[in-house]
Amino acid sequence: MTRPPMSWEPDEVPEVPVEAQETGREPLRESVEVLREVQRRAPKLEGTPTGVPGLDDLFFTTVLDEAGRPRRVSLKGFPRYAVIHLTGVSDTGKSLMAEQFALQQAVIGNSTVFVTVETPAPFLALSLRERAKAMGIRYEDVEDRIIIVDAASHAVLRDDLPTLLNTLAYAIRTYKAKNTVIDSVTGLYEAREMLARTIVRRLYNFMKKWYQTALLVSQKRSGHEELSAEAAGGYAVSHIVDGSIVLAKKTILSAYDERLYGIPLGEVVRLIRIDGCRMCGHDTATRRMEITETGLVVVRESLQEMARRRRVGSAAEAAHPEE
Repeated sequence: MTRPPMSWEPDEVPEVPVEAQETGREPLRESVEVLREVQRRAPKLEGTPTGVPGLDDLFFTTVLDEAGRPRRVSLKGFPRYAVIHLTGVSDTGKSLMAEQFALQQAVIGNSTVFVTVETPAPFLALSLRERAKAMGIRYEDVEDRIIIVDAASHAVLRDDLPTLLNTLAYAIRTYKAKNTVIDSVTGLYEAREMLARTIVRRLYNFMKKWYQTALLVSQKRSGHEELSAEAAGGYAVSHIVDGSIVLAKKTILSAYDERLYGIPLGEVVRLIRIDGCRMCGHDTATRRMEITETGLVVVRESLQEMARRRRVGSAAEAAHPEE
């Protein structure tokens, strides 16, 4: 039985959302969709080459075989349209990896906008030429597909984010760019790290709007844990982006490390780990990384594989001590 309205109640109650009653603001209805509708706009999950030997197969997706069992399949690169955070202390190969990515993308016909925050454009061009030679790439084949935005020489691009975003939009639209590299994003919030999360969030949303596969390079302070994703600006960067890759270096100071890594005492070993990727599956091992004599980053075997090989070698020596 329906209760009759009280004397102080209106005959008809207007349909006012609870949120509007409590805050005085209407709900943003266009932000609410069912999965079926959203799925129609979802991009296809596919990979795009990183330009770093040994890295492409560390990102993967899962498919079901004929028996319905899940099977891992390599993406052969970064997930397309992902915003990847590449962080590490100095001299770990971050800028080299960024350059290798840009050059590899140019070779396959994808233009890349390269925002250089640390190095003036002419010196970046010099570095890219050297990297191209090391990768066996003809410079003439790629020089029209890498578009440099010189934030190192133009302070307004570092200090005023709207100007940077408008400049990026112009470059992407004009040159039909598929990728964006920023080296380094840390330079956009120097001396104002409390703004790091805001700056990175706006960059992330921009990259998604323009369907960019993006590589954001950031610096780590030497006081940070070597293989954590924390960068200058705290965890704000890694929490917002789609995935993080952490680079580190370790000085060989013990006989155990010397045996494990196969590197003499006093030398430096470089390490790499994918710290997470929300868009696809990824390898979780810490791996040895090498910078070759020609200045190329190459990802090698995992530390587990190195330790296993060492144990097998030690067992063989013990079984045949006279050989």
